[in-house]
Amino acid sequence: MTTNSGAPSRDDLPAIAELTCNYLRNPLGVETPTPRLSWVLQSRERGQRQTAYRILVASSREALGRDQGDLWDSGKVESDQSIHVPYAGAPLRSRQACFWKIKARDCNGCETPWSKPASWEMGLLQADDWQAQWIAGSRSGLAEADPPPAPMLRRTVALDKPVSSARAYVCGLGYYELYINGSKIGNDVLAPGFTRYDRTALYQTHDVTAALCTGANALGVILGNGWYNCFTKEVWDFQQAPWRDHPKLLLQLHVRFADGEERVIASDTQWRCSTGPIVFDGLRNGETYDARLEKPGWTQADFDDADWTPAVVVPGPGGALRSQQMTPIRVNQTIEPVSVREVRPGVWVYDLGQNIAGWAQLEVSGAPGTVVTLKYAEKLSDDGDADQSNIDGFIKSGDCQTDRYILKGEGVETWEPRFTYHGFQYVQVTGFPGTPTLGNLRGRVVHTAFETRGSFECSHDLLNAIQRCARWSTLGNYHGIPTDCPHREKNGWTGDAQLSAEQVLLNFDPATAYRKWMADFRDVQRPSGQLPGIVPTGGWGFNWCNGPAWDSAAILIPWYLYLYCGDVAILGEHYECMKRYVDYMTTMATNHIVEFGLGDWCPPSGDPNGHPCPTVVTDTAYYYVDALTVARAAALLGETADAHRYGQLAAAVRAAFRERFLDLQTGQVTGNSQTSMGCALYQGLVDPGEQEKVLAALVDAAEDKARHIDCGILGAKYVMHALTEFGRADLAFAMATQTDYPSWGHWIEQGATTLWEQWSGVSSRNHHMFSDISAWFYKGLAGINPNPAAPGFKHIIFRPNPVGGITWVRAWHRSPYGRIDCNWTGHDGHFELDVTIPPNCTATALVPTIDPDSVRESGNPLSAQPGVRRGEWRGGCLAIELDAGEYRLTSALG
Repeated sequence: MTTNSGAPSRDDLPAIAELTCNYLRNPLGVETPTPRLSWVLQSRERGQRQTAYRILVASSREALGRDQGDLWDSGKVESDQSIHVPYAGAPLRSRQACFWKIKARDCNGCETPWSKPASWEMGLLQADDWQAQWIAGSRSGLAEADPPPAPMLRRTVALDKPVSSARAYVCGLGYYELYINGSKIGNDVLAPGFTRYDRTALYQTHDVTAALCTGANALGVILGNGWYNCFTKEVWDFQQAPWRDHPKLLLQLHVRFADGEERVIASDTQWRCSTGPIVFDGLRNGETYDARLEKPGWTQADFDDADWTPAVVVPGPGGALRSQQMTPIRVNQTIEPVSVREVRPGVWVYDLGQNIAGWAQLEVSGAPGTVVTLKYAEKLSDDGDADQSNIDGFIKSGDCQTDRYILKGEGVETWEPRFTYHGFQYVQVTGFPGTPTLGNLRGRVVHTAFETRGSFECSHDLLNAIQRCARWSTLGNYHGIPTDCPHREKNGWTGDAQLSAEQVLLNFDPATAYRKWMADFRDVQRPSGQLPGIVPTGGWGFNWCNGPAWDSAAILIPWYLYLYCGDVAILGEHYECMKRYVDYMTTMATNHIVEFGLGDWCPPSGDPNGHPCPTVVTDTAYYYVDALTVARAAALLGETADAHRYGQLAAAVRAAFRERFLDLQTGQVTGNSQTSMGCALYQGLVDPGEQEKVLAALVDAAEDKARHIDCGILGAKYVMHALTEFGRADLAFAMATQTDYPSWGHWIEQGATTLWEQWSGVSSRNHHMFSDISAWFYKGLAGINPNPAAPGFKHIIFRPNPVGGITWVRAWHRSPYGRIDCNWTGHDGHFELDVTIPPNCTATALVPTIDPDSVRESGNPLSAQPGVRRGEWRGGCLAIELDAGEYRLTSALG
């Protein structure tokens, strides 16, 4: 442990851990020419920080073990940088293996031991690296009727000597599963990620060394339609997407033998094709599996494929091949149902007790040809049936969320779909042979496999329930892209995602997924700068359903990655897209005022057109924020002229907003609604001397609604943070803890296990667009805040807000530098704050108190404690500067 003197024990000696390359651990298929390396300095010693580092990158494990950096030896670099350090060694070739380690010097002048080795491996960097051809089962054109069964492709390959390493580079559109010698490769599902395929198609890299053997080997791939062949008729017109075609495969297997020889096996006409048990798969409809059509052993080398037809070469999707460098989608959890009951003869309904995204796993036995139908829903009708009325309105052909399994009649059969997913809590089962029990069905929770990076809990059970709902809705709405809902649409609605992004970054590790999604924005943006409301899109959404509040995802999410992850590179990658969009808004502006697209969506009235806050208010505010953000990004990137130009634009927009919408006499903003005043305060459009009056108008608007939220998705973010920022966390807390309509608590009272789309609950019951309240839990209640001047939590702002009704809060977030903790208790006039600041970081703690001289650290005066520096007492808080370490700060409250 660390003593109050700050002296470390032997167990506290610094070490290096958590090595990542481009946010990933030991990634394969890296394509960036200068991968960015990060690590964490571990120590419990107060004030510990890195003062220098040395990185070795070698072409083999053996060379690295000899401390030979034949690719790069950085030498000793005098720097405290430990995140996003760009590789600066020899040029890297396709498939180059890179092994690396790091050691650092701490603030005491001591060197850490070398870290454990880590690695990355380059992908196929040049177009001519690809020898494979796109293949499919046939060249038949698309028909209006249902698509043909899922194609199965295979090839047998003889390897006449031992294999030392092998990589499979695979793009199977829309989705694929790869098998070698009877075993599925990897545990990803619904791969590869959804893109605008005629601009970008993603391939995955698999280490298949262990799957191959000396002698005959079988390669097998099953293809699903996914987003590539989204044939279902629906309102977003994906059935008319310019890329749409039958499923197809591109596969290239690189084998290196123990003697150093290499061989490439590629997809071509030597592959053979057939169909099998997946007779129907539609992303929006469901999957039908006829087990009688299975082909046992088809992924084994001794399978007889004489009656299979040769694969044919087909055109590719048209987009550039790019390596998929993001966290994959996986089955992350299995849920046992809490009940099953027969609602009428032969109709059984399972209740999982939790609204999820994924599918059901069925266990059944019966006669061959028996059809078991699974219908998925998130609510029940009055008679107990699965009720899809809130989610099926936009699907214009085929079933909605319905799977079918046709038994082969061979003992106990276990099945789950492959190429679709659903949003549901209830599964209605018909056609089941006999009486189903709880053990016959399980829920499979499927989403992008984010790691948990944060946690919030407190003494108020309702807030904990809202936090759980926010987390479940976030996960249920991330399947390679952030979607609005996992059932009705599955679309990448931009407004939903920009509003929830901060809480996602606090709760999880979405950086790789967001970077991929920003590339999707670049693919769909028109030369004019215009963006659609959903990304990716097949062409729908450019002239309705977008607007500044939605489109600003293209600017704010890269900025949030900079703010929360310290990532400047994403600003560089996305800079032209950001500029182009602000320039587009300028073409849509009149006297620096803009009005187009959607406004404060889903207010309690249910009618956004009847909402008192006009869209022109929120649109113009985003115009200002976006221009200002581009100016800041330009300054960080050294684009001085752009920084000046967009800074001037932001100032002009701000002045226009204030002149048109802000009444300095009353403090009201046009519309005189919670959203109106919250927008002006939150977006920085009110000068310091005016803030008190605008805050008073916001408070009046909240009190007028009996301390209930009276906002749609935009205002729900603005109001909570604005009230807290300007000293009314108590009122924000009161709004957060209401339990009657409209409120988050009203959802909980009705049994919600995820967040809903409408305050009334009439539409989707798994939406994340109201989830920023989770970010408010971390930032506004617990008090963990990033500092734009030292992003990535290099400097942390602890600003806890004790309010009546809460006696304790516990929160943590794993930043790029390590874990941050902020726990507090407040009762009987006493406040106690426990914080942990990771090594290589500093913090400012704003400790609430009525008496600055009452503040102690570990029971001692501040002046006596190492790593502690007393600052100003202002606004009822004493500012305390803290070095890295663990601290207990106490104070007297009123």
